[in-house]
Amino acid sequence: MEKKRVLITGAAGFLGSHLCDRFIKEGYEVIGMDNLLTGRLENISHLFPLQDFHFYFHDVTKFVHVPGRLDYILHFASPASPIDYLKMPIQTMKVGSLGTHNLLGLAKAKNARILIASTSEVYGDPTVHPQPEEYWGNVNPIGPRGVYDEAKRFQEALTMAYHTFHGLETRIVRIFNTYGPRMRLNDGRALPTFLRQAIEGEDLTVFGDGSQTRSFCYVDDLVEGIYRLLLSDYHLPMNIGNPQEISIKDFAEEIISFTGCDQKVIYEPLPKDDPKQRQPDISKAKAILNWEPKVSRTEGLKATYEYFKGVIEGS
Repeated sequence: MEKKRVLITGAAGFLGSHLCDRFIKEGYEVIGMDNLLTGRLENISHLFPLQDFHFYFHDVTKFVHVPGRLDYILHFASPASPIDYLKMPIQTMKVGSLGTHNLLGLAKAKNARILIASTSEVYGDPTVHPQPEEYWGNVNPIGPRGVYDEAKRFQEALTMAYHTFHGLETRIVRIFNTYGPRMRLNDGRALPTFLRQAIEGEDLTVFGDGSQTRSFCYVDDLVEGIYRLLLSDYHLPMNIGNPQEISIKDFAEEIISFTGCDQKVIYEPLPKDDPKQRQPDISKAKAILNWEPKVSRTEGLKATYEYFKGVIEGS
């Protein structure tokens, strides 16, 4: 039987590279695409010798052509950390709009099912807690985070338009805070920042008073949820994340205790429009996909800490 072919955009990024690994493991022929704006080739270099992996260096905001049949497309190309999208606001908007349009067009031409990576940022600074998929969000469209939040909201709207108007097979995953090996040390998010600071002997930086909450999902759990969603019959947006919520202040203390470092927590002003709460309602994922996170934070932190330690000591 012919192998199924999947195109994964943002393949050299944190999540994209783990998805490439998963689909190779499942016996697919994988085409990875990335323009390396924020992705890194070392994330996928171990796949280059494989016959079933192909890499295209390409910017999806330009016309996308892939020869031959495609069964699935996973669109994960986008700057995803505040440092990236504040530095590259226009590229962020373009990949969410033009890039999504190009890939939806490709899916239509190839008669392929497409899964779009959305984010919990569509909920903005939520007034509903935890956040169910039916919540429409509380987003400042012209604030500094608006370029990412609105790119993802537009992406969802365009995807649903293709589903409704063209009958395209679409899936939308709303990803909550995820962590694991291959995250960039300096991507500006709390978890990699805290681990890097702990390893390098710096005080841990908390913004605001640290009462804002996040819910951290280990990358293997997230990839499992995405894989199940792609193969399901569910076309509406679905939250995939870990509902175990923790305040940033408590998380910083947890990292200090976990790493055994002797640094302290220092406080900086809170960035504009920083969400106060993040916790997914995953009842849909549980009911429809029979999915929930399995990896404990202690277990996930251990693997991530070992990875970061290796990167820092090897640099």
